[in-house]
Amino acid sequence: MITPDGLFRLCGALAMAGWLCLLLTPLWPKRVRERLPRLIGAICIPAIIAIVYTGVILTHWAGHPGGFDSLDAVMLLFTSRWLVVAGWVHYLAFDLFIGGWEIADSRQRGIPHLLVVPLLLLTFFFGPIGLLAYLGLRLFFRKNRAETVV
Repeated sequence: MITPDGLFRLCGALAMAGWLCLLLTPLWPKRVRERLPRLIGAICIPAIIAIVYTGVILTHWAGHPGGFDSLDAVMLLFTSRWLVVAGWVHYLAFDLFIGGWEIADSRQRGIPHLLVVPLLLLTFFFGPIGLLAYLGLRLFFRKNRAETVV
């Protein structure tokens, strides 16, 4: 029987593998570099984590006190170790998916991978801050590209 701690570790290791796929994209063989790291890191692994999340919610949500209508109600949800794991894997899946989008978008826009790497790390550690930083980089490249065309 899997425990909340075991599931926490398993999903953390899966997410780490996904982040490594994204971070090390340029090191993949050229013929698979364009699609495989993103497919594995940003789609397959978040999907597996999302399945875990769904299973935890379906088996541990019903009957638990708490909800989303106030901070106190949300805090009640996090009195269950299982629901804390669900909250954590929710972050893991979505942040990794956003990291994959950043990789795909940066490739499409011609943003050098080395400039994206620190922002991927920000997304990994502080999701919305990393996304905001990437959107700033994206805007910078869009603005500079428009200036060079003129």
